[in-house]
Amino acid sequence: MRSVDALVARAGPRAREHAPLGAMTTYRVGGLARVLVTVSSASDLEELSPLIEATHLPLVVIGNGSNLLVAEGEHSIVALRLVGDFSELRWWNDGDAVHALVGAGVDLPVAARRLAHAGISGFEWAVGVPGTLGGAVAMNAGGHGSDMAACVSTVTLWRGGLVEVDAMALGFAYRTSALAPGDVVTAATLRLAVGDPVESDATIRAIVRWRRANQPGGANGGSVFRNPDGDAAGRLIEAAGCKGLRVGSAMVSEKHANFILVDAGGRARDVYDVMTAVVSRVRESTGVTLVAENRLLGFEER
Repeated sequence: MRSVDALVARAGPRAREHAPLGAMTTYRVGGLARVLVTVSSASDLEELSPLIEATHLPLVVIGNGSNLLVAEGEHSIVALRLVGDFSELRWWNDGDAVHALVGAGVDLPVAARRLAHAGISGFEWAVGVPGTLGGAVAMNAGGHGSDMAACVSTVTLWRGGLVEVDAMALGFAYRTSALAPGDVVTAATLRLAVGDPVESDATIRAIVRWRRANQPGGANGGSVFRNPDGDAAGRLIEAAGCKGLRVGSAMVSEKHANFILVDAGGRARDVYDVMTAVVSRVRESTGVTLVAENRLLGFEER
């Protein structure tokens, strides 16, 4: 594909062909991307975006891969990672309010801890979300009683150039937003509050303790299914007798039923087949059809 060759030639060390994308996810299994492009500035995006578009391959933005399952094999996509300038985190006071500019490549737990230490409250909940800011905006990530929609005031996107969009235009809903394919989140401004660093630190420690007590470690992609209205996916999965359900190298966690664990050297297909079995059993026992919170690349969306 000449257009991919042109992109790789221009990008130089910023591009990697046949990149092991699955290994970059927290499941640590799965296949390859035709090409992975790593950019560290808006000027990189300006330079390479026309070449990326010329490939006519789907663009998939990759953060920590904490919510992504990649099927085996090579996928005809351009995967994009944002580093460097996109890891900025700074804030300023406006009376009792605090505004924080967070780059798309910033880890949410890092941002939560730094802001708390600085005496800024309202983002402590994010210490329990193992993703980056860009992905968190795109899927309206949340937990512990809050989400991105409660914090975001504006989002900066790359749409052939940098544009700033008000949060009201993003259509935030439960674990989703109105961002279009090809929209690349580069940063967001959060509206937070002046707080007490001692209280914020105590809140963060409590969240971390709760997660360690109630959620599994190991190779997993976080909460697999969205919570249905008025219920919890984990409760429904457990009630359907799915705890410990195994297919090959993957199994439903015995600790929390809305997590799927995969063995080292395992297969993404096994994870998907466990998801399929869980959806079927929960539908049969309750009539509820669970919807995946994990992003699926190379699989049919569940």
